[in-house]
Amino acid sequence: MEQPIEIETGPAPQASVIVLHGLGASGDDFVPVCEQLELQAVGPVRHVLPHAPMRAVTINGGYVMPAWYDILALGGAAVEDEVGLRASQALIEGLIAREVARGVAPSRIVLAGFSQGCAMTLLTGLRHRERLAGLVGLSGYLPLADKTAAERSAANQATPIFLAHGQFDPMIALPRAHATRDALRALGYDVQWHEYPMEHSVCLPEIADLQRFLLQALAR
Repeated sequence: MEQPIEIETGPAPQASVIVLHGLGASGDDFVPVCEQLELQAVGPVRHVLPHAPMRAVTINGGYVMPAWYDILALGGAAVEDEVGLRASQALIEGLIAREVARGVAPSRIVLAGFSQGCAMTLLTGLRHRERLAGLVGLSGYLPLADKTAAERSAANQATPIFLAHGQFDPMIALPRAHATRDALRALGYDVQWHEYPMEHSVCLPEIADLQRFLLQALAR
């Protein structure tokens, strides 16, 4: 995986937000969102925006593009690319470890993602062995849902989770997002749910809500 984009809001950041992009995109996609966030109240923050590996994507005719995992069919969990999901989980664990090695405590690291990046955030964050500051899932879903209860880490049982979705999303239908929310709440997670009158995208009210969440999650 190539070097991620990094944006530091001040010297010697003691908090990090790792942002995972969606299918066919790159770390550049969320640079404008990170630049809009006003997080001065929690001190300097390092935004880390990695680029997914290039891989063939089955639903796109095998076309090679940035993807955290293959999508074999639309809609259900029965045909998930578990091998790809696990491989990218290991890459993201490496990103978290890199921030820790640079002096950021796990409890000051937020893992966030959009669409496929949301799936990777939930897959990795719920299984991470040290408590993280928060998990942010935008316009996505819970992958390997039937394995979450057995594989989750107790360390992140109380970690706040921000989930947001578009009411008119044609890519990941709202009921699938509701199912993710309900599954996580059934497992006892603190899920803050938001939905907006948009499609598969990000909107300004969502960014404002996200900013409030991050200020709370990263408060010292």
